[in-house]
Amino acid sequence: MKRFLVLAASLVMCAGVIAGCGSSNESDTAFDTSTNITVVSREDGSGTRGAFSEMFKIVEKAADGTTTDLTTEEAVIANKTGIVLSNVASDTYSIGYISLGSLDDSIKAVKINGVEATTENVVNGKYEIARPFNIATKGAASATAQDFMNYIMSTEGQAIVEENGYIKAISDTKAYEATDAKGKVVVSGSSSVSPVMEKLAEAYMAVNSNITVEIQTSDSTTGMQNAMEGSCDIGMASRELKDSELAVLTPSAIAIDGIAVIVNKENPIEDLTNDQVKAIFTGTTTTWSELE
Repeated sequence: MKRFLVLAASLVMCAGVIAGCGSSNESDTAFDTSTNITVVSREDGSGTRGAFSEMFKIVEKAADGTTTDLTTEEAVIANKTGIVLSNVASDTYSIGYISLGSLDDSIKAVKINGVEATTENVVNGKYEIARPFNIATKGAASATAQDFMNYIMSTEGQAIVEENGYIKAISDTKAYEATDAKGKVVVSGSSSVSPVMEKLAEAYMAVNSNITVEIQTSDSTTGMQNAMEGSCDIGMASRELKDSELAVLTPSAIAIDGIAVIVNKENPIEDLTNDQVKAIFTGTTTTWSELE
């Protein structure tokens, strides 16, 4: 059975304390490559998982169009980017994946096929593990939603995208000009998109006090479903939209983001191939010694 990490804030804090104690003991010993790899993956519906699985061929498509996710049943399933980070940071023998823009110094990003996971390498095409951050609306956006979207796509909004470690989706931008719209905008979806969306909303409300932006963080599929049902104004997805979603929603890319494969800082591994990543996440490779 897959193990699920759905942690309340208090549990995360407790886990951090326990992990801190454990890591101090492990730091006194050499990295044991014979130890089993702890695979950390995202939940079903996560746009990051969907994009990661497709790029590393962890999802197989049959002739009839159906897909099978081959992620190992032993994987720890984390329902937020922050939980992936905390789990990999606290487990010396773990491996996971997160948005490139969410990298911090608590973990280490490995190279893929000899290419470092950086914004520059995504831009120049050398690092190919990348996907779009999309927002989507059902039909014509409301006046308030359109005003916020105008800000996201403006010179100011795309500057915030870049400041937060992502790649802007629009090169030809114009300065934001507020309309006379007033009210509230509800944005729902991907936990990978929400950190930069929160920054955009904060900056937006500072220049337009007539509109309040509420962000509801879940996953890409939930965001698209909420947009289709009309329970939010704007859906967020950290992947391309599915055909069934495109039949109802109109997407717009707001940023381009890489996906970083991450390991614990005590792990000596610096570089993995696409095939090695696939083997780890499908359970074919189960110990670090098999990568030597």
